[in-house]
Amino acid sequence: MILNCLEEHLAPGKCVRYLCQDETRVGLKTLTGKVITASGVKPTVDVKWPRDNFWIYGAIEPLTGDHFLYEYPKLNGECFQQFLDWLSVQLGSDYAILQIDQAPAHTSSKIRWPENIIPLFQPPSAPELNPIERLWQFLKKPLKNQLFSSLHALRVGVARRRHRIQELFDQLTFKQVISVSSYNFILEALFYAASH
Repeated sequence: MILNCLEEHLAPGKCVRYLCQDETRVGLKTLTGKVITASGVKPTVDVKWPRDNFWIYGAIEPLTGDHFLYEYPKLNGECFQQFLDWLSVQLGSDYAILQIDQAPAHTSSKIRWPENIIPLFQPPSAPELNPIERLWQFLKKPLKNQLFSSLHALRVGVARRRHRIQELFDQLTFKQVISVSSYNFILEALFYAASH
């Protein structure tokens, strides 16, 4: 009903998409994960504790697997505004209902929402409702138990010509995004809205 209403009144003839947005920190502190060892051998992993980091802002479309990911130096309202402006351009003439949490950067009165992005705030303290949280886990898995000497080293890929993080973005497929983000309650709601 909401999608039809938007299409009829706000965006006649336009495509209205449902996106889920969030941010994740990536940095030099080692992400630890499971290690396979011989029976009876206690696994050991070197760990670094520096707090240098950057943030990945992202939005995904659970229905199609389309994804929009961009790196920023901080998590704040200014970077969020830049991401919204960039996402608005990426959407072109499409409109998006953007599911977001109630982080201060998202709810600030200083945020100027682009005309083609409509915020949909999820309940507070409920990250499990946002499918992009599972995407962050999926993207960070290859970084587990790896040591990086600097943020530059984290960004540089195997060939030392590509950013490691960009390499992970580039390898991400629509099918993988659908696989980790297509929650039944979201798909059922979208199919119901499309049929009415």
